[in-house]
Amino acid sequence: MNHLEAFEKKNLKNKFPSFKVGDTLRVHTKIKEGDKERIQIYEGVVTRYTKGDIRTAITVRKISFGVGVERVFPLHAPIVDKIEKVSEGKVRRGRLYYLRARRGKAARIESQWTEEVVETLGTVATGPVISSTEEGPEKKTSAALDAADYQKH
Repeated sequence: MNHLEAFEKKNLKNKFPSFKVGDTLRVHTKIKEGDKERIQIYEGVVTRYTKGDIRTAITVRKISFGVGVERVFPLHAPIVDKIEKVSEGKVRRGRLYYLRARRGKAARIESQWTEEVVETLGTVATGPVISSTEEGPEKKTSAALDAADYQKH
């Protein structure tokens, strides 16, 4: 192992969440203004993920005041403080360059997390339903009423 490889191994960071292209990330970067240093948050969709040890980089795209802005973050650079995963996107591409040509709702990416929430909730009741004198003045959901109707038949 030469000196360059030893230096690269020493400066690798391991504290990033697992993410892929299409996910929405919140990247905390260190910004130096004069003699002061602060953290700035950049939130957007990962459009490109380039792998390669210390040269690993991601391209994050966001819409700022109606203008699309892309920024490349070298993951192991000292300016990247931390990365948070906001949501997981459902995409079938390795590079999302087609988002550059889209605006508004067409530029949205379907989220996998919303689908999982809907699956765990099941049927959604429109409101509390008060049954007749069969079971007292308890409130029932539509799922419970469906189950009761099924048992009667």
